[in-house]
Amino acid sequence: MKPFPRSLSIKFRRAHRLVVPIAAAPLLLTAASGSLYSLLLERGIDAFWLLKIHTGKFGPINLQPYYSLPLGVLTLVVIASGVAMLVSSNRARA
Repeated sequence: MKPFPRSLSIKFRRAHRLVVPIAAAPLLLTAASGSLYSLLLERGIDAFWLLKIHTGKFGPINLQPYYSLPLGVLTLVVIASGVAMLVSSNRARA
């Protein structure tokens, strides 16, 4: 197979740098709130508000019906951009 042009590899890296911070924020918030809720529940503290954040209810903003779909899509986008970057760098070395 022909290696990707260097300019395409650079475009993959730029896209990845743009997408990851946008995608990582809600993913990290979901992971942190779920883990913290579980830890507090083990200690007998019921911080139900963390569960609300974990599922997408941010005070007056209720994203619960839609929150899981964007999280799944963002996860796939981050994985795809990372794999594309990895493949392009491996092809450039070969």
